[in-house]
Amino acid sequence: MDKKNALRAGALAAGTTLMMLLMSSPALALTRDDGDDPGTGLSVVETLGLYVLAPIALFVVIAGLIMVLDRSHPDHRVTSPNTKTKAVKQKAGAKA
Repeated sequence: MDKKNALRAGALAAGTTLMMLLMSSPALALTRDDGDDPGTGLSVVETLGLYVLAPIALFVVIAGLIMVLDRSHPDHRVTSPNTKTKAVKQKAGAKA
């Protein structure tokens, strides 16, 4: 019964997608609209810099600032159950 429902859902999704593609009008990208004044296009280098390198650089800067400005106490950091932080090891060594 599960295969039948999955097949029905897949057919419905495919049919809906097909109908939406057929019923939608084309983008008409070659026809100019009133007030449309596009600028010059971007080169490959400009496009890669704007959409690839700039977000990566922004991510690196934000992550670096977070790591540098992290002032949380080592005892409060979340670790896996079997590992101990340096502060916990030092306290355990001082008690012994």
